[in-house]
Amino acid sequence: MTWFLFKGLLRDRQRSLFSGIIVVAGVTITVLIYCWLQGYKDDMISSNAKLDTGHVKIMTRAYNELSNQLPNDLALTGVDALLASLRRDHPGLDWSPRIRLGGLLDFPDEAGETRAQGPVFGLGLDLSPGSTEIERLNLKGGLVRGRLPEGPGEILISDTLARNLSVEVGDVATLISSTARGGMAVQNFTVAGTLHFGVGPMDRNAILADLADVQYALDMEDGAGEVLGFFPNMLYDERAAGLLASAFNRARADSRDEFTPVMLTLRDQNALGDMLDMFEFQLGLVIIGFIFVMSIVLWNAGLMSGIRRYGEVGVRLAIGEPKGHVYRTLLSESLLVGLVGSIVGTGIGLGVSYYMQEHGIDVSFMTRNSSMLMSSVWRARIVPVSWVIGFIPGLLATFLGAAMAGVGIFRRQTSQLFKELET
Repeated sequence: MTWFLFKGLLRDRQRSLFSGIIVVAGVTITVLIYCWLQGYKDDMISSNAKLDTGHVKIMTRAYNELSNQLPNDLALTGVDALLASLRRDHPGLDWSPRIRLGGLLDFPDEAGETRAQGPVFGLGLDLSPGSTEIERLNLKGGLVRGRLPEGPGEILISDTLARNLSVEVGDVATLISSTARGGMAVQNFTVAGTLHFGVGPMDRNAILADLADVQYALDMEDGAGEVLGFFPNMLYDERAAGLLASAFNRARADSRDEFTPVMLTLRDQNALGDMLDMFEFQLGLVIIGFIFVMSIVLWNAGLMSGIRRYGEVGVRLAIGEPKGHVYRTLLSESLLVGLVGSIVGTGIGLGVSYYMQEHGIDVSFMTRNSSMLMSSVWRARIVPVSWVIGFIPGLLATFLGAAMAGVGIFRRQTSQLFKELET
């Protein structure tokens, strides 16, 4: 019976073509939007984790309270011992010390006078060959000019900053900042290369230097502002992070020292917990709302298709076919159209989503003035739910449309049926 109905739909395109096209279009858009929102969420988590929060972060209590001010005078000390302990007790995570700093980058001319200068935000991190930080931040892929630092006293600066200040690879730069002891830090560096980070705030005025050079410049020997921990493959495990932070902080809960280390999860920083909760809520609203709208469209398409078949249904009833059988065949046909359209639409939606997942769409023109740590390349992410999300409007809406149309048909009076047959 199913094959008979399927052949009937193929031979009479009036019954299936329009509805099928609507189903394919609706399912494609549903799948694509769902995958894009998942990718947007992942980009937000990944960008913040890589550049600022880590999956977990260790700071002193005092530093945590004033972290937005980059208080390196309240930074961690004895970092080498702390790292050894962390790597012994939690070997599954990659632990990376960093120093954040702000200052002025000055470029002198041949006479030693200021040729150009600008405010910068800096990161001191491990830039030694083979460092996981190089791969994590994709520094090789982000190089625009020059090379990665290979020796002491070399830095990387954003390519946008370099072009704005007319700086070339090999130029000498003087970093003017403050030391951890409250004095003035003045340190010369050589520009080894320029970078495109793909994140608006970083591309405007960021510099990267090796951790040892920054420790020397800021008088922070064996110190770091923060130690970031990353789960394998950069996959954030919210539950594991929460358990790890709770155990770490519980072991030091009795200490009154403001320099006692504390561990924060990604959700505990920069209001990301509230943002993620709000995003999940909005994601649910968007998906439900879109599915509802598409269901209405597909429902109307099914309803109109059923109404156009009043004459056909009338003939079938007139020759004695039971109403229940006619009704069931209408529903079966709608499910076939919905199933085929959902399969095709899901395939198209996943294909486009896969392209966005692998290549992305550059929207840097929209993020030039953004202050959020978000990637300027929109990507999608295909998750298990992506394979089935499109079948909800694809099957349910067409089924409801046919069901409502069938009810309308069978409520007609016999006199009305004969009048339709006469015309």
